[in-house]
Amino acid sequence: MQVGQIEITPLLDARFRLDGGAMFGVVPKPLWERRAPADDRNRIAMSVRPLLVRTGGANVLIDAGIGDKMSAKETEIYAIDRAQHLDLSLAAAGLTARDIDVVIASHLHFDHAGGFTTVVDDVLVPRFARARYVIRRGEWEDAMHPHERNRASYFAENYAPLERAGVVDFMDADGEVVPGVSVWRTSGHTRHHQAIRIESGGRTAVFVADLMPTTAHVDPAWIMGYDLYPMDTLAAKKTLIAEALAGEYVIVFEHDPVVAAGVLRQDGTRLAVEALI
Repeated sequence: MQVGQIEITPLLDARFRLDGGAMFGVVPKPLWERRAPADDRNRIAMSVRPLLVRTGGANVLIDAGIGDKMSAKETEIYAIDRAQHLDLSLAAAGLTARDIDVVIASHLHFDHAGGFTTVVDDVLVPRFARARYVIRRGEWEDAMHPHERNRASYFAENYAPLERAGVVDFMDADGEVVPGVSVWRTSGHTRHHQAIRIESGGRTAVFVADLMPTTAHVDPAWIMGYDLYPMDTLAAKKTLIAEALAGEYVIVFEHDPVVAAGVLRQDGTRLAVEALI
């Protein structure tokens, strides 16, 4: 779809499942299960949708999915299905991994950064050989020094090889990465989690990553139990929602199993998503 002169294409790297209670935090199950039915292990269906952004001057990839390095045990725990994966999605868009110029990380959890690297001849290498990887420095530091609460989501093999290969550009503040594509720190899910804004021709799209992982999370108080700083999530969501309603932003959902992108609408006292893709 077009955002002014910029083309955005939600891709697909995998489908997987996470615990519904963890995905909705303090929201009672009878409420969240109406929107996201759980399986017999209390897991809800989710997608992994990186975003391809073609500016005319660069092919930009935002996040890169789970990738192909997960163990059999991890694949079973998360019910990972990669029958459709990033290489196939890129091919459908007429590209290969070598065509990507810039990769932007919303954050470095395994379901967002797993596809940043791959194994070639038993060596971990950058998956996108020509690309520069743009990563917020604070997120990098947290990922390289995980603690008891977040270490289950940070796998160094997904990002440490990038620095060794000399392909990382660290960002210390909000700002533009390439013309029309900028990042801003939301905090919340991780301390340095960031969202990505695409602007062109008076239109705006926002890749919200784990600020609003699915359409069920557009309500301000529906916040993941995984979030390390939930009050930061709440504040960032309220600010973005006000802007999105006023500006008719296209919201790109990374983890919704059905809706890849939509526009927020006020439906009486609650928010709704008008699906576009």
